[in-house]
Amino acid sequence: MKTNHYESVVVLNATLEDTQTNSVLNRIEDQISSNSGQILNIDKWGRKRLAYPIHKQKSGFYVVYQYEAPRELIAKLERSFRLDENIIRFLTIKLTKKDLEHIAKKKAQIESEAAIKAETAKENVVDENKESND
Repeated sequence: MKTNHYESVVVLNATLEDTQTNSVLNRIEDQISSNSGQILNIDKWGRKRLAYPIHKQKSGFYVVYQYEAPRELIAKLERSFRLDENIIRFLTIKLTKKDLEHIAKKKAQIESEAAIKAETAKENVVDENKESND
């Protein structure tokens, strides 16, 4: 069974409580995992203002899933998205090799920036300790 890389953006109703939001997200994760899919990354953007009202809602809770799954899973997953009344919008795309390279490059860039910030912070603490000892 051939698998592909996919990315799904799901917008949940922002009026849900955190426990309800987490249960919807866990249900999505379980559905991907139980149908031979492997979740690679979950990026929770949180509550954001929508560009235009959807079902009289002005904001939504955004979540981005990156996963590897067989083609057959996408139809099942999108059907469950349509039937779930807590999901107000979704979009699933198939990632190409170029997309995956871009994602890997961006991730490496973010990690290197974080390492530089951590090193700078560590140096600042050492400098402060030296000044306080003097």
